[in-house]
Amino acid sequence: MVERVIAIDGPAGSGKSTVARAVAVRLNLEYLDTGAMYRGVAYAVLQRGIDPTDTVAVGALARAVSLEVTQSRCLVDGEDASVSIRGSKVTQAVSAIAANPQVRVEMVTRQRAWIKELGGGVMEGRDIGSVVFPDAELKVYLTASSEVRARRRAAEVSELDLDEVAADIRRRDDADSSRAASPLVTADGALVLDTSELTVEGVVDVIVGILS
Repeated sequence: MVERVIAIDGPAGSGKSTVARAVAVRLNLEYLDTGAMYRGVAYAVLQRGIDPTDTVAVGALARAVSLEVTQSRCLVDGEDASVSIRGSKVTQAVSAIAANPQVRVEMVTRQRAWIKELGGGVMEGRDIGSVVFPDAELKVYLTASSEVRARRRAAEVSELDLDEVAADIRRRDDADSSRAASPLVTADGALVLDTSELTVEGVVDVIVGILS
């Protein structure tokens, strides 16, 4: 069976998750938010009191932890952590977790196994087209201005302060693009879409149109 993989990458707040979910529905494919996997590991690390910068301990936990990520839930060792992984503590810790080469190796292995098991899917993250599936049927890199991305993130959680969200996005951008292991880059051959002035439906139409 030929695996059909649609890879969608981009920085925080670029619309990856919303667009990827919609593309999956339109194409009748499964969807995986790989960022939730890294957040799940970060949550497990914090729950166990492990220092997020302890490369060896975090790597060992990443290999041992049970993660079940669906469109609506993230189970960490059987616990529903769907809300907790989006909290501020996990958000602050996840960049260090994602920069850990041992964690990335383990998560990439699991992501490839997910595609193999399902025969394909829409996968979004920061290194899907560049590292996980460089031969994907379509590679898309979504971007948007930092101001737009901050407004989107703040709107998702009403109690968040816009300035704090903007500062966090700048921090995440720096961490994601400068890390040694699988940095955030535009994959070779990727379609680059600036979503600043586009609706979700408009972005989905472009992506699905290319595949038609």
